Amino acid sequence: MKIILTPLNRTIILVSLFIMLTGNLSLLKRLLEIYPFSFGNLPFILSLTMFFTLATTLFMLMISYGRATRWILAFFLIASSQAAYYMDQYGIVIDTVMIDNIVQTNLHEAAGLLNMNLVIRTLFLGLLPAWFVLRNTPAPQGFKAELISKIALLILLILGIGAVVAPFTAGYASFVREHKMTRMFANPIYFTYSGVQYLTQKFKSTEVVRLKQTATDAVEIGPEHKNELIILVVGETARADRFSLNGYAKETNPQLSKQDVVSMTDVSSCGTSTGESVPCMFSIMKRKHFNREEALHIENALDVLYENGVQILWRDNNSDSKGVAVRMQYEDFKSPKLNPECDEECRDIGMLSGLDRYIASKSKKDILIVLHQMGNHGPEYYRRYPKEFERFTPTCKSSDLKNCTKEEIDNAYDNAILYTDFFLSKVIDFLKKYDGRYETAMLYVSDHGESLGEHGIYLHAAPYMIAPKEQTHIPAILWMGKNFDYQIDQLKPYRDYPLSHDDLFCMLLVGFEMDSKTCETRRNVLFENRDLKSTGGK
Repeated sequence: MKIILTPLNRTIILVSLFIMLTGNLSLLKRLLEIYPFSFGNLPFILSLTMFFTLATTLFMLMISYGRATRWILAFFLIASSQAAYYMDQYGIVIDTVMIDNIVQTNLHEAAGLLNMNLVIRTLFLGLLPAWFVLRNTPAPQGFKAELISKIALLILLILGIGAVVAPFTAGYASFVREHKMTRMFANPIYFTYSGVQYLTQKFKSTEVVRLKQTATDAVEIGPEHKNELIILVVGETARADRFSLNGYAKETNPQLSKQDVVSMTDVSSCGTSTGESVPCMFSIMKRKHFNREEALHIENALDVLYENGVQILWRDNNSDSKGVAVRMQYEDFKSPKLNPECDEECRDIGMLSGLDRYIASKSKKDILIVLHQMGNHGPEYYRRYPKEFERFTPTCKSSDLKNCTKEEIDNAYDNAILYTDFFLSKVIDFLKKYDGRYETAMLYVSDHGESLGEHGIYLHAAPYMIAPKEQTHIPAILWMGKNFDYQIDQLKPYRDYPLSHDDLFCMLLVGFEMDSKTCETRRNVLFENRDLKSTGGK
């Protein structure tokens, strides 16, 4: 036993136990949801707890060696405290999508997540334990002695895992088969696994790959009269059930209700995060087969339109285009340098500034303008709208959503929807000015939804296979000018038809009167009541 419990091994064991006790509350909560606490379930619950404890210790033992041990243990104490905070507070898991969100988070977004609970938890469960480990971890005994002690402890841990599993083999077989997602809550094992996966994907994406063309047969087939002017608004974190156009009890769409629009009620997102959904919605790849790194090397809908003469402008009041508009004209409206509508933060309405000049410079051209909103980006929903839009009160004024009531969170979120309603109405008013010269249209579609405390989950980016509907059921709203080839009355019968981000690629092509065999097998219900091929070529 003395060979096994060396000072260094004892430190590894103690750190593992500390992480299990302080960093795996979400895992324990998940286990108790699956197996409610009772006398009959207690033995299996204890067995599962011991299994994850031994597995965590085994993991920490295998990654720690030599003089680097103190630094490795310190890092995982801090990282585990951070992961535990966000899992416990918001009900999220740290998978590759979430790691990508973290990497792409800018300083402004990161500041919105800071609060006193996070600071206190990081200090007492991360920084101070890490400092203690750095100061007190004993020096290794030497290569041979350390190797022998590690092998001995490794064997003991494996035997221990076998011992806790053996009496409940049927229970574990059922657990593994039916509750695979539970492993995502194991801290720090799963976020480390996800980190390795993420780095592997990034390494592969750095390889020079020729851009693969798509829809190369696309041709314009519409009648030769007016050019198209379409504004596509990419929303942020909006959920369909919070739009009064879709039946929500609060009047969150007072302006759009005055416009002749159609709100599609059954639209699903491609992902649950901006980094996943935005590239996917413009990609020819469907959600089930979407691979972000692969999609970066395949032409998206904007590429196809641009190659066919459409002038494209992407204006961004969010983080960025997530690789979609890298070959297009791109303008950053997150600062007063371009955005004239900035107070405590720059507002979406500012993206309409100067568009008249842009359109004038592209006369006799088809034009697509993409406006990427800040929208309802959380958790500080109260910052997403000017004060005059705070109609629903009281509101949550904290980034720590668990310190707010459900009513306060809902009100802040709904006020941000109210501001989006105002913004979209102004987009429509802007397009109406060009009705006589262009075929005008607006399409608004959100990138994903948001959890507001339902099932104890907040924010978004849940793995799609287990994501709640609140994160995948998104709003989509269409407006069409008097000269557009299709009219709102044609679309209203389809407002409840199931659609998704998968349909956007071909909707854009058809909106610009283009035909491609790529779209022949795709559902295009919005335009299926008109055969474009019968209109002749331009």
